[in-house]
Parts: sequence; C-alpha cells; structure tokens
Amino acid sequence: MAGSPRLKPWAESQPYTKHIILANNINTMLLTVKVKLQPTEEQRQRLLGTMETFNRACDDISRTAYESKTYNKYKLQHNLYYRIREQYLLPAQLAIRAISKVVESYKTERSHLHLFKPHGTIVYDQRLLSFKGLEKASLVTLEGRVVVPILVGGYAKLEQRRIRGQADLLYVKDEFYLCLVVEQPEEPPLTPEGYLGVDFGIVNLATTSDGVSYSGEKVESVRAHYTGLKAELQHVGTESAKRHLRKPSGREARFKRQTNHIISKELVVVAKDTMRALALEDLKGMRSQATVRHGQRGRHGKWAFGQLRAFVEYKAKVAGVPVLMVDPRDTSRRCSACGCAERLNRISQSEFKCRVCGHAENADFNAAKNIQWRASVNQPIVVCRPEGLEVELQAHLFRGG
Repeated sequence: MAGSPRLKPWAESQPYTKHIILANNINTMLLTVKVKLQPTEEQRQRLLGTMETFNRACDDISRTAYESKTYNKYKLQHNLYYRIREQYLLPAQLAIRAISKVVESYKTERSHLHLFKPHGTIVYDQRLLSFKGLEKASLVTLEGRVVVPILVGGYAKLEQRRIRGQADLLYVKDEFYLCLVVEQPEEPPLTPEGYLGVDFGIVNLATTSDGVSYSGEKVESVRAHYTGLKAELQHVGTESAKRHLRKPSGREARFKRQTNHIISKELVVVAKDTMRALALEDLKGMRSQATVRHGQRGRHGKWAFGQLRAFVEYKAKVAGVPVLMVDPRDTSRRCSACGCAERLNRISQSEFKCRVCGHAENADFNAAKNIQWRASVNQPIVVCRPEGLEVELQAHLFRGG
C-alpha cells in the first residue's frame, strides 16, 4: 500500500540466546544462566497465552510510537497505559514491561516499524517473578500466578542468594526457559610464573606453546555437511524445505559452541594447574582485514574464533587466571628459535622453516611460542577487563559451559 511504513521484524523478538558477563567487582561477576521450566499443560497454555497477548500489545504500542514519533517511555506510558491494560487485560506491571520493550527496541533503529513475533521474549522483573526455593518459580500470567517447577543443570549450582534482578521468559522449540542473572564468585587472581601462548586458527582451532593442538577437522566436516544440506533445501524452495532450513544452522551453531566450550575449559585448566597466565593474540578487526580466496570464504567466515576467545576470557576470569592480549604482528612469520621474521619462513599452512637458521617445526606451534615470547618480553595489556565492561556470549551456560 502506497505510503504505508516498511515493516521490519524486530530482532529482539527472536529467541534470546545471548549470555552477558559483567565485571561487577574484583570478587564477583554476574552471569546469565538459562534454566528450563517444567509446566503442566494447563500452565503451559497460560504462559503461552500471556506471551502472545503481551506481544500483540507490543505491536499496538509500537504502531502508536512509530506513527506519532514518540519514543519516550514516560510519554508512551502516560498516553497508552490505561488503554493497553483495558484492551489486552494485562496486569499492571506487564503493561509497563510491554511499553519498556518497545522503547528499548527503538533506541538503536527508528527508520522502520518494529513488529514483534507472537512468542517474543517477556522480561519478568521482581514484581512478576519470585522463587519458591530453588525448585519452583512463580510467574504472573493473565489468569493469575502459576507456580512452575524449574530444572537447573548441575553446572549452574544456583544458590538462592545469588539470583539477582530480572529474568527473561523464552519460548524455544515448544519449551519455556528462564534466563536468570546470578552472582558468580571469582577466585583470587593467581600470580603467574610464566605464560601459556595460544594460537587460534582454522585448521587447528587452537595450538598452545606446550605443543598441544585442537584440530578443526570435525568442525570443518560439520560445516561442509550443513552447507551442502542448506544448499539443497534452498534449491528445492518448498514451504517444507524452508521450515527445515532453520534446523541445520541451529545444530551447526550448537556443535561449534560446545566445541569452543570444551577447548576453552581445557586451556584455562592447564594454565591454572601450571600457574601460568594465558597469552592470546589481539585479533580485533582481523576478519575485515584478511584476504581470503573465494573457495575458502565460507570456511573462514564461519570460523567462531571470537566466540572461542570470549569463552577463554570469561572462564579464565572466574578461575582467577590472568589473560594477556599481545600484538599478532609477525607471530606466524617469526622464527621462535632465532627471531628472524620473513614472509618466506612460512612455507605452507602447517610448515615453518627459518631461512636463516634452518629451524623447522609445525607453523601453529611456532606461532604459539612466539605469542608466549611476546607476552614475556613486552608485558603487554593486562588482563582483567575494566569494571563494567560487557562481554556478550552466544552460549548456553547451563550446557557444559
């Protein structure tokens, strides 16, 4: 229709999978942990009806905000609060949360009308959510409160005193989840007696200066499998094929995330057990600067090195292991034996041979030793992140984190 606003589904309505780690102080940090709700069928229908009504109200509020160009929370609340409550029968605090959700969505992008998916996230604050010990959660719905059993993984090890602030109610693949903010105590930082250099890569996801490599062969095999499967489904083009297209990407992402969790955990354990700090390359901006051959673009573009590094950083912070970022310049070209740095020293992806002294070894191992050397010589950027800095993780912490 001429003159009608261009519609853009708002990204926040997608199932929430990000996990945020906040440096709270030197002793604790705040983690977001995902726990599963186990409602009865009646409770499930109540929660589902509340979520769908809540997001319809968000669409209504969003249209009014967009058409009137009013994005201030207090103005929208003054203009819409009573109508939204009456029209959608929302409890008072849910009506306020709906207005807040719309306002938050327009903070970064106002050129399009934001519409929310029927099963988009609801933020439950302390007035809408309470806990009955660690076994049950009490949530407000359109038909009163429901007390729902919760399933907490052994990894989370929640304690009632650690739960903080609000929680997000998610609906993913016919299951309800709560993302809870919990306080995680940090161990006192150890005084390192050396450095464990770690080189990140694609063929080998990580190689340490101790000579331990974590192969990326399985990750590449999974990537190639799902890339081919998605290409076939896209070629078919039917509605059924489009529905199935969403599954491969989710499975691939979960596999990579689990792999990165395993590698990062092992790196931190080794560093802690040997009283060493972790030395990593500062690869910020590397993806945009790197030149990659056409045939390798898919492999390089899906390399989750940023996620792996983020996992290493937050696990190290919890364990009290210092992490140092070093300049990555010439780490793959420099000879770890004599210090000669020439481009021709790197014969291939896996081969390194110094043109001056003849030293030859695996190229990734050589690079990891250079990272270790640079950390010990330059004593670069120290580690613990500044207070208040946020690190976003696409990780399900209740699964093997």
